[in-house]
Amino acid sequence: MVPKSSALFLTLFICCFTQEVGAQVSLAMEDVVEVYKGDTAIIQCQYSFAQHPNMVMVQWFVRGPGGRRVRISYSDLTMQKVDENTTYTDRISIVGYPNGENLTIVDATLSDEREFFCQVNGLAAGTGEGRTNLKVFNPPEPPIVEAVYSGVSTTNPLPSKVATCETREGFPKPNITWYRNHQPLDPKNGQVNVVTLVTKGPSGLYTVESELQYKVAREDEESVFSCEVSYHVPGAIRTAESRGVNVTVHYPTLNVEMWRDSPMGLVKEGDTVEIRCQGDGNPPPTFTFSREQELDVGLEAEGNLLLLKDVTRRDSGVYKCQTLDLDSEDSDVGASLQLAVNYLDPAVVIPKDSEIMLKGESLTATCNALSSLETSTVWFKDGVEIRRGHVLQLQDASFDTAGRYECEVTVPTIPGLHTSGSVHIIVHGAPELRDVEREVPMMERVGKWLNLTCEARGFPRPVITWNVTGSPNSREVLKKETEDVVQSVLTLKVTMDTVAMCSATNVMGADTKNFTITSIPIVTPTARKDAVDNSGVMIVIIIISLLLIAILGSVLYFLHKKGKLPCGRSGKQEITKETTNKDNIVVEMKAEKTEKTEKTVLLKGVNGNNKPPSDQ
Repeated sequence: MVPKSSALFLTLFICCFTQEVGAQVSLAMEDVVEVYKGDTAIIQCQYSFAQHPNMVMVQWFVRGPGGRRVRISYSDLTMQKVDENTTYTDRISIVGYPNGENLTIVDATLSDEREFFCQVNGLAAGTGEGRTNLKVFNPPEPPIVEAVYSGVSTTNPLPSKVATCETREGFPKPNITWYRNHQPLDPKNGQVNVVTLVTKGPSGLYTVESELQYKVAREDEESVFSCEVSYHVPGAIRTAESRGVNVTVHYPTLNVEMWRDSPMGLVKEGDTVEIRCQGDGNPPPTFTFSREQELDVGLEAEGNLLLLKDVTRRDSGVYKCQTLDLDSEDSDVGASLQLAVNYLDPAVVIPKDSEIMLKGESLTATCNALSSLETSTVWFKDGVEIRRGHVLQLQDASFDTAGRYECEVTVPTIPGLHTSGSVHIIVHGAPELRDVEREVPMMERVGKWLNLTCEARGFPRPVITWNVTGSPNSREVLKKETEDVVQSVLTLKVTMDTVAMCSATNVMGADTKNFTITSIPIVTPTARKDAVDNSGVMIVIIIISLLLIAILGSVLYFLHKKGKLPCGRSGKQEITKETTNKDNIVVEMKAEKTEKTEKTVLLKGVNGNNKPPSDQ
């Protein structure tokens, strides 16, 4: 509704310009505006006047139910207003600009597909109206195709339902086209029929279902059927193709084939044998299996598969399969197969189980097995191949000869067909220590812990004992035993020179081994320092002694020049005796005496000789 003030103003305005009836206005609007459902649509209304208007009023209308118009917006120089209580009240907006307005509709719906009118009134300058059709599009969902998997028979004289195609939620209504091996299928009497069902939902969107009826042939077993949906979008037409599907084609059986599916190659006892029969008809017929030796006894089978578990040589023979196909011209179709089950009996080893030998003796062992095919024998010891052939020669037995010998008998033409046996050889003899050296010298520092190992071999199994002379701290820390080998580990702490003797004994004899350990004293930093200090003292003493001898020589030389020194033999001996008294000299040097006192002592010793000076 137009407000009263505006209506009054409009009436006065019209009265003032009624005389200018020759004025003109022209409008420019698009014939069609296309938009996706849910998007925003913009409808433009541009106008121009032959003479300048003093006032312009623009009203927007839509075509409502029954063809009547419903105003949704109004604007003039004084106001711009969206009409209330319409389906567009909350979804439109008007944007004005010189000589035009744009009507914007948000969240477009299918009901928006209608005519929109733009009415422009310039009063005396002229009045005009334009219209635009709004088209709303909604692309359909991708097509879903389903084949008739129950099968279509070639014997049906009329086209049979092959597949269905469905596309949902499209607007406007989409179209469906059928393809066979990517070639379009056009309706053809007696060969191709297409039945289409169109449904419009409450939302106004279309669902289209199409059914393809087709007369299949035998070669259609490999044919691929698909459907294509074409639909309109703004400014274009688009298509979407479904996945391809195969149709199950039913046709009669003409030929039957019988073969062994597994195992590949020759069959051996213990295998599971799968025998299959297959005809060239569809669906595959149900077969009955039998043996030529027992034709009246049926064998249990699963469809076209005969499963023989854990077969033996007694399962060898001719097997047959037969089928009854009502659609086939030949109602009795079958095939046969020869089955041969190969075997290998358990190995027979001579001597059996175990054999005792003395050192130096010889032995011949054999290994054989009965088989339907040629065999090959290999001998192993400790997992290592030692000989090929049925016969094994053991000569000049030693402890290395002892052990378990295994023989494996195989059929070279059938991998996996094998049997094995074994014989345990026991060699009696006195113990033998593993190491060649019987005397082991060692040098170790005092305080170190040593591990001494002694290993002996013999049968009966030897006993190892230790005898330690020297270091008292020793004990056995490890002992390992096998059938004919004993290993012992002794740990000891070196405190002095030590001899550790290892003895291995059994009823056949004994063997020994000695570890001779020479101890090395520990030199500590304190001892080295004392040695250095003592060396320094000795050097000082030697220097002092040399100085005293020099002083003594000077005194004697002085007395000799003064004639105070007697020259007799006894006098020289006394002087020598006095000067070589090391203790007295040292004492005299350390005492804090005057040089006079030293001379007095020396002269007294010299003057003790009563010889005159002329005797020197």
